Amino acid sequence: MNTPFVSRSSFDALTVDDVEDSDGEQQEEEVPQEPVTSAEPTKPSKSQIKKAQKQARIERRKQLKASSKAGTTDSSPRLTPSLEESIARTAEAAADAPPSHEEESAPELPLNPKSQHEPAPQPELPEALLPSPAINGDIQQVNVAKSNSTPHLIPIKLLDEERKSVSKPDVEQALKSEPDPQVERTKKRQSIITRTLWTFIMIGGFIALLLMGHIYMIILAMLCQTLVYREVTALFSLRNATSESGEVENKAKKDPWSKTLNWYFFAVTNYFLYGESIIYYFKHVVFSDGQLLPFATNHRMISFTLYTIGFVGFVMSLKRGFLKQQFGLFCWVHMSLLLIVVSGHFIVNNILEGMIWFWVPASLVICNDIFAYIWGMAVGRTPLIKLSPKKTVEGFVGAFWSTLLFSVIWGSYFMRFNYMICPVRDLGVAAWNNVQCTPNPVFVWREWQIWTPLRVFLSQLLGKSVTVIPYVPYQLHLLVFAVFASLVAPFGGFFASGFKRAFNIKDFGHSIPGHGGMTDRMDCQFLMGVFVYVYYSSLIREHHVSVGSILQMIVSGLTAEEQLELMKDLKRYMQGQGITLA
Repeated sequence: MNTPFVSRSSFDALTVDDVEDSDGEQQEEEVPQEPVTSAEPTKPSKSQIKKAQKQARIERRKQLKASSKAGTTDSSPRLTPSLEESIARTAEAAADAPPSHEEESAPELPLNPKSQHEPAPQPELPEALLPSPAINGDIQQVNVAKSNSTPHLIPIKLLDEERKSVSKPDVEQALKSEPDPQVERTKKRQSIITRTLWTFIMIGGFIALLLMGHIYMIILAMLCQTLVYREVTALFSLRNATSESGEVENKAKKDPWSKTLNWYFFAVTNYFLYGESIIYYFKHVVFSDGQLLPFATNHRMISFTLYTIGFVGFVMSLKRGFLKQQFGLFCWVHMSLLLIVVSGHFIVNNILEGMIWFWVPASLVICNDIFAYIWGMAVGRTPLIKLSPKKTVEGFVGAFWSTLLFSVIWGSYFMRFNYMICPVRDLGVAAWNNVQCTPNPVFVWREWQIWTPLRVFLSQLLGKSVTVIPYVPYQLHLLVFAVFASLVAPFGGFFASGFKRAFNIKDFGHSIPGHGGMTDRMDCQFLMGVFVYVYYSSLIREHHVSVGSILQMIVSGLTAEEQLELMKDLKRYMQGQGITLA
């Protein structure tokens, strides 16, 4: 068997052949061998081998320096010191072996390794002459220098620890799996720069939309909701589905359900949910407009009719052989609508109740994520959950206390502005407009009478009389929001992490450079938005009789004659109060 060994890049190819003849073969031949004194030895000396190795190392260093100056990295695999020693021991063993008759009489092989496509079969070497790193088998050619010059190809043979032969694909995979540290550092630096840049872009854009008005924040919430829905539903597609009979669906035939009906249900769900919000928050506009009145009074019936049309269309699109996949997608889409669209609807309702009910809770989630990262990097040692290996208990606890403190300071500052605390009555209002409203009682300052022993202690400690502590009830609600944002909302992120592991993906998409998809950023926000809406509507919202609610009762409960009679009575009442109507 032909076993070539070469040194570093100074030798393109060098073949050493030894023959081990058995005693029987030597007895059969018994041909006297005449010494050849005029032939020159074909093997290099040890000093030449060492010199060639040194020269190759010098060339390698020069190429690395040149590539680093040019701003590029050398991605070619490197020869480790153990590999160089293996080559050196191989050449030394071959040099110490006595040449045989076949070696002396064999013709000289070409030095160019490219011409050695099919080497001629030759007898094997004795096992005693084989060096430890050599193997009986494949030859792996390694490109040692990546430059403008011709690359040097070196045949390499390796053995694993058990001296078993390693195949060529295994060697290639092992070399490719060794990342270049310089390349890794460059990629990591570029990723950090991109992530930081887009973080500031998102924060700046978010603040700009916040100042421009409620309508822009609503559009932003609906845009985020749409991107998340697209990313989640894209994970379950029938394009590449295999039928139950084993037949693969033709990619050219687009299934109408995967691209049409899922977006149809998305549109119908948004029509129903946001129609309910518009009717509730803008009764005074909707019920006073004759063109919008039919849609307002029959909104739910229209929504159910539209859903029924989609349901019938789904049943009509069922195909034999794909029923299991189609019904699976039907359930998948409805669960996505429940978790994404309904959650987004509650977030929009928070905006309409007052910008502060959206802005501050969303900030708490972002704050908790940042502080968890900082505390985890600083003192994190104990893993928190297997679904997110980078999360630590120390980061989780540190972020909890940091978010509590941040919530009181952050919320107390923004509650000073009417633009933030007033419910929406006009969608055209911006931050620089003069907004007036009767604030919710939770934003009114109060005083807490200090317990007498504590009052005495604080007075002596501070050197002045301290009898009351001013506070706002909203600050107590802020602590509740901070606890939820720290202890419960992160599990929305853990849920998304398990989701990604189930589908073997790193990110849900690439909507935001450096951050992955929109779902990767909104996983905790949906859970937080639903909690804030339920908490606000149950414990904080005040139910007052408004013009819109009265108008809704008049339009939907009185006939035209009764409405005219009401107007006459109301006019008579106004005149009795000294109010002249035009």
